[in-house]
Amino acid sequence: MKNTKKPSLKKWMGVLLAGGMMASGIAQAEFDRGTMLANTCVGCHGINGISDGPAIPSIGGMSEQYFIDSMKEFRAGERPNTIMTRLAKAYTDQDIADMAKYFAKQKYVQVEQPHDPRAAQLGQRLHNSFCDRCHDAAGTNPEDDSGFLSGQMRAYLEYSLQDYMSGDREYKESRMKRELESMMNRHGDAGLQQLLDYYASGKE
Repeated sequence: MKNTKKPSLKKWMGVLLAGGMMASGIAQAEFDRGTMLANTCVGCHGINGISDGPAIPSIGGMSEQYFIDSMKEFRAGERPNTIMTRLAKAYTDQDIADMAKYFAKQKYVQVEQPHDPRAAQLGQRLHNSFCDRCHDAAGTNPEDDSGFLSGQMRAYLEYSLQDYMSGDREYKESRMKRELESMMNRHGDAGLQQLLDYYASGKE
């Protein structure tokens, strides 16, 4: 004779609880803390850290160390930026480290921008003469632990260079100061614009 006794409510609750815990574990693995924190950056820096704004940099693919250094500089008020200086204060060292890991795993995507091809050719020569020793592959190599250059938002790069030259932002490397000052002394603002055209071209 078959046993037609139905499973007890207690047994069903146990099955549902076990299933819920498994689903929760899967969701947590797929949506970790770094992802959650990084989503607070999407509004300005774009999905996966690829910017749509002319003066906002792409941060997807950035090295962990450069991201951490940048956020801590913003938080300490050592790097000029009205918005980021305020926002960075809300994050702990662990928050910043978790976000850095997330963005380092993303792929850097160069932004297509208008540029003067002739000026870009001249700018490439300037990059090779003054910038290449520290910014490999036209500044697209995250292992350099520096911000991206080629394919980065042009307005952002221009404002950043102006901050360096005005003294509002401190040089991390003395070599950068020497090379940038040397380029400006020899080629002036026209050379700076040619360099920016080269980065806007997305060439490596």
